[in-house]
Amino acid sequence: MSDKKKGAEPKTYKFDTLSLHAGYQPHKNAGSRQVPIYQTTSYLFDDVDHAAALFNLERGGHIYSRISNPTVAVLEERVAALEGGTAALATSSGMSAIFLTIMTLCQAGDHLVVSSQLYGGTVNFAKIAHEAGIPLMVDATYQTPYLCKPIEHGADIVVHSLTKWMAGHGSSMAGILVEGGKFDWMQNDKFPTMTTPYEGYHGLSFAEEFGPTAFTMKARAEGMRDFGPCLSPQNAWNVLQGIETLSVRMQKHCSNAEKMVEYLSNHESVAWVSHPSVPDHPDHELAKKLLPNGRGSMIAFGIKGGKEAGEAFINNVKLASHLANVGDTRTLVIHPASATHSQMDEATLKFAGLSHDMIRLSVGIEDIDDIKNDFEAGFRAARKPRLVSNQ
Repeated sequence: MSDKKKGAEPKTYKFDTLSLHAGYQPHKNAGSRQVPIYQTTSYLFDDVDHAAALFNLERGGHIYSRISNPTVAVLEERVAALEGGTAALATSSGMSAIFLTIMTLCQAGDHLVVSSQLYGGTVNFAKIAHEAGIPLMVDATYQTPYLCKPIEHGADIVVHSLTKWMAGHGSSMAGILVEGGKFDWMQNDKFPTMTTPYEGYHGLSFAEEFGPTAFTMKARAEGMRDFGPCLSPQNAWNVLQGIETLSVRMQKHCSNAEKMVEYLSNHESVAWVSHPSVPDHPDHELAKKLLPNGRGSMIAFGIKGGKEAGEAFINNVKLASHLANVGDTRTLVIHPASATHSQMDEATLKFAGLSHDMIRLSVGIEDIDDIKNDFEAGFRAARKPRLVSNQ
């Protein structure tokens, strides 16, 4: 009995459908409607020829879960589909995805050019990078593919910390790199490890052999094999559960964020608010163009009274969670000057664009009135130190 049905081809599915179905076929998994968790370290070979072909990258398949795993593969295919990429490689964290990307591209003596202001200049960076014959890598964690697809704007490699908005539940660490598939590795000699014969695989050239998926194949076959920042199948499954509701959650995240921007902008205890929806934000117009579905749910604001007021605010909110993560379904807050960046001196804080009055806010999907009421308690506490000092 076959469960194949007539209908739209997967390539024509829209975002919400891909979030639920991309990368998985129930009829190939005993009819299981839910993605199975393949909690295994390794996989049987048919015979010695089959094993040799897998190890030599002559055929697809699984060898060892450090390199690939069926549950993780569903996650990889799903995110690649959502981003419009040709292939993806999931990792144990967002940081490991960045590390693996860099280690796959670079060799001894190479240099990196990194911008701390990439958000507002993605398109310009793509042009500069491609004129120089080098790929552009973008960390799109804060946007998710629901808000922006960097590959459509010229990026060649996209990385995510799936721990955050993509998963949304704050239960699992995960990262991923996604390949755009359009970068021509053979156009110059700047990436010899991609184009020249690779001794580890009997003279194979990744660029020639795998074309639009060459980067991902090298990252998996070499980087994941040798460094091993693999994602566990359980965590991959957990992230998949979050991705199923990504568009619904992001709509609420962004809606709540814009309401919080209005609330904070008009609050007597707030000195300034930074969010792309604010008209005087330097990237306001660009955000309207690149982020038509919403401007994200990260807000920075300055609390009147400086560091002391900021600490009082953090210590007195109850609904909002004080922790170092962002992108949770729950509202999260932190005072960077006394926590994540407390080891920086004044000059370094200023260079990083941070101030003692800054509160970092990751807006959750709770009822907006409950979030505001919680903040009122924090603001009342923040005003008390100044009242005492003025007596």
